[in-house]
Amino acid sequence: MVEPLLRAENLTKRFGGLVAVKDVSFTIAEGDLFAVVGPNGAGKTTLFNLINGVLLPDEGRIFFNGKDITRLPVYRRAPLGIGRTFQIPRPFGVASVRENVAIGALFGRAAEKVSVVEALAIADEYIDRVGLQAHGDKPSIALTPVERKLMEIARALAMKPRLLLLDEAMAGMNPKDIDELVNFLKRIKDEGVAIIALVEHIMRAVAGLAERVMVMHQGSVLTDTTTEAALTHPKVVEVYLGKAPG
Repeated sequence: MVEPLLRAENLTKRFGGLVAVKDVSFTIAEGDLFAVVGPNGAGKTTLFNLINGVLLPDEGRIFFNGKDITRLPVYRRAPLGIGRTFQIPRPFGVASVRENVAIGALFGRAAEKVSVVEALAIADEYIDRVGLQAHGDKPSIALTPVERKLMEIARALAMKPRLLLLDEAMAGMNPKDIDELVNFLKRIKDEGVAIIALVEHIMRAVAGLAERVMVMHQGSVLTDTTTEAALTHPKVVEVYLGKAPG
């Protein structure tokens, strides 16, 4: 049996009396396109924070490439191959776009082998791939909100991740931008990178990108199934629309 790239077992996270994530289990294989969806407060961002180490679970375990990483801090997970973007981009504002993306290479899987010059070359590659080649020398604070999201994706990819966590990367984008990003991410997937996309309400992105969808509601897994099955599941429709179809 092939070991999954990521395996989450019975994850639970509490904040006082609030159970933000409750007994969540799932697996991700290399090259998977996986979406986590759910309404506000479903526990999606908390789950992401557990996977990349911003938070530690109160119960449960996380395995990455067969290694138990449950208690590892963020800085030790990134070199293993876990890349992350954030819902609100977090650039180094006074640094250029090129320098921001190069930081990903310097702290990613090849962190101990990459020189600054090599990191800048890697940055140029991914800046070009996300379509920001005309902005490489600009300070990141000069970018539009959508351009900052693309820069964050480039920075995460410069880490050469095996698993890429996208936290609402398509929020605020118009349909054309969403379609272009979906097509780009599919090409990244073909290079062996597994992608977990956290999506709130953009069903266009879910339908276009994900092969599998996990729907969360009130901290628990409502369903984990194919995209088509998830988007027509009566309970999923009820969670989003407030009533079952029919």
